[in-house]
Amino acid sequence: MGEWFPSAVYLLCFAASATCALLLFRGYRKSAARLLLWSALCFLLLAANNFVVIVDMLILTEHDLRVLRLLLSMAAIGLLLFGLIWHREERQ
Repeated sequence: MGEWFPSAVYLLCFAASATCALLLFRGYRKSAARLLLWSALCFLLLAANNFVVIVDMLILTEHDLRVLRLLLSMAAIGLLLFGLIWHREERQ
């Protein structure tokens, strides 16, 4: 497809996750629903993960940042899981 296609995909993934985080934070400010906060924090970490992917694949090609990427992904999913469990316990 071309050398620019992977770069475009990485940038679009970063833009999408950052936009989702921003919109979820805005929703949280208006409604104060804690589930929106946990989701926003998850997407913020996913945006950070996508940024590290860009740095890893396009800028620092001689270094392997796979461990950092995996840690950010696990932290994002763990944070969302924690928020979902805490939200469920508050409702009961």
